[in-house]
Amino acid sequence: MLRLNLLEETRFEKLPVRIFENEAEASKVVARRISDLILTRQQQDKMAVLGLATGVTPIKVYAELVRLHKEEGLSFRNVVTFNLDEYYPMKPDAEQSYVTFMHENLFKHIDVDPANIHIPDGTLDRNEIEAFCLNYEQQISDLGGLDLQILGIGRTGHIGFNEPGSAPNSGTRLVTLNDLTRRDAARDFGGKQNVPTKAITMGIGTIFKAREIILMAWNSKKAPIIRKAVEGEISSDVPATYLQLSENVEFILDKDAASDLTRFNAPWLVKDCVWDAALIKKAVSWLSEKVDKPILKLTVEDYNNNGMAQLATEKGPVYDLNIDIFNKIQQTITGWPGGKPNADDSRRPERALPAKKRVVVFSPHPDDDVISMGGTFIRLADHGHDVHVAYQTSGNTAVWDDDALRFVEFSIDFCRKQNLDLNCQEELYRKMKDFLSAKKPNQPDLKEILEIKGLIRKGEATAAARFVGLPDENIHFMDLPFYDRGKVSKVKDHEDDIQQTMNLLKEIKPHQVFAAGDFADPHGTHKVCFDIVLTALKRLKQTEDWVKDCWLWLYRGAWHEYAIHEIEMAVPLSPQEVERKRFAIFKHQSQKDRPVFPGDDSREFWVRAEDRTRETANAYNQLGLAEYEAIEGFSRWRF
Repeated sequence: MLRLNLLEETRFEKLPVRIFENEAEASKVVARRISDLILTRQQQDKMAVLGLATGVTPIKVYAELVRLHKEEGLSFRNVVTFNLDEYYPMKPDAEQSYVTFMHENLFKHIDVDPANIHIPDGTLDRNEIEAFCLNYEQQISDLGGLDLQILGIGRTGHIGFNEPGSAPNSGTRLVTLNDLTRRDAARDFGGKQNVPTKAITMGIGTIFKAREIILMAWNSKKAPIIRKAVEGEISSDVPATYLQLSENVEFILDKDAASDLTRFNAPWLVKDCVWDAALIKKAVSWLSEKVDKPILKLTVEDYNNNGMAQLATEKGPVYDLNIDIFNKIQQTITGWPGGKPNADDSRRPERALPAKKRVVVFSPHPDDDVISMGGTFIRLADHGHDVHVAYQTSGNTAVWDDDALRFVEFSIDFCRKQNLDLNCQEELYRKMKDFLSAKKPNQPDLKEILEIKGLIRKGEATAAARFVGLPDENIHFMDLPFYDRGKVSKVKDHEDDIQQTMNLLKEIKPHQVFAAGDFADPHGTHKVCFDIVLTALKRLKQTEDWVKDCWLWLYRGAWHEYAIHEIEMAVPLSPQEVERKRFAIFKHQSQKDRPVFPGDDSREFWVRAEDRTRETANAYNQLGLAEYEAIEGFSRWRF
């Protein structure tokens, strides 16, 4: 019976999937499978032939293999490796080279024979590539094929660098990279313009010949493409769907990467559910959107015809269900994000008391506050709350080099006008020009240049916060150490960041904290900043009484919005408030028109913000609620 239930639950899935609580747990399982293969081959006096991947996904697998080597004596002397791909052109000693990646993360820490390491050569002349690729394939064949191929997956659905349009029988070859793939790699190269347009990659046909294939994916950013790969139709538009044809493949995911699979995203379609309030709200919202009807017009037939007969039977009648969910969603809407004084707050998202709250808005980058919750930020200040903003990082990597030069030139011209000493500034200017004229892609800036870029963003953030209505003493620039430390060190110790955050929170003692919950941020800064804030609050809760009355609200918007069923506070904006928010965003001039790291959305940040909040308002309206110009959505984190 258990097996039958599992088959029913996974009936939309066209290949085997194993799901783990987190990336670390899953990575250890994959590393152990590799270890077992190596040991089995050792007992057989044979070589273990491994196909290896690069990128963020396998890093913890490689770290566990290194641990197994150093602590448990796992030897790699009988291992031959073939890497999936390499950028072209690419020097092997470049920071972005997969040769560098593999040696830093694995090879230099284990006893593998260097002669047994094979990585596509990014230094070849174009006329040498075809022969190299044929030889690469032949070397794999001569060893009897790959025993195990490790894969990640790109957001285009690529495996290796087999981009959309790749053939299922393709071999090792030179390919052109998809624009989204290059945008995703932009940060590693100091901008998309520096990312190579081509790569040498194993083909899908080569991958298919492996006796075992493991595709790994972590975090919610991969969830949409994982669903297409696992549940979608086989198509060259999503090369990973070709893996559905293999009898030797398994997808190993963490729960976030699996979150869009039907058994998690719409479980009522595959099994009987335990219907709690959150799941009912999600299901009814989903049904309303699917059949394109307002909630109050949904019928029994709509429920029965869309996999929700159990809900209608157990929790009906349907019309009562509709009214209940309609009211719950309507009650998330409030024009008083700090709570409405002298009002019954039993059905409002925020408390009425205290009437004037102390509020801290944490902004990972110096513009996330106004981009993601600028309308609410303005509303809180207008309502007279004691609002503080804390800019967690300097954001100094996201300023163009010529902007930094321009500000120094302005300073020199100003000093000339005032007959002030110029020696120091002119020397700095010459030093900057010399460095920038020879600067390589992704090369760290001089300390002085980083300071200038940080000051540019500080000035913009100050102007925006003043425009919102904050006094200067309520504007805090934290410049958390992890941000600059991460540019020169891989050590991820955030204790000093946490202590600094705790000190600020103890000073303000807020009733409300707003923090970025937009973990789709492609650079990872939002997640790090959130974890620091959450850890600080959890620690303070043990000793500080005020924390018990502090509510933590998460905002999104710069990269991704909340779905309706996730929103617990919806702040509607009038056309005038949308315009005020836009002007606040405009204060961040270095991020306007063409930011250094735009992610995979070509729209300017202010356009994204307006479009996404307008889409949220439209989604509320389509459920049958009032029509607003825009809505900013928030979810409460109960720590």
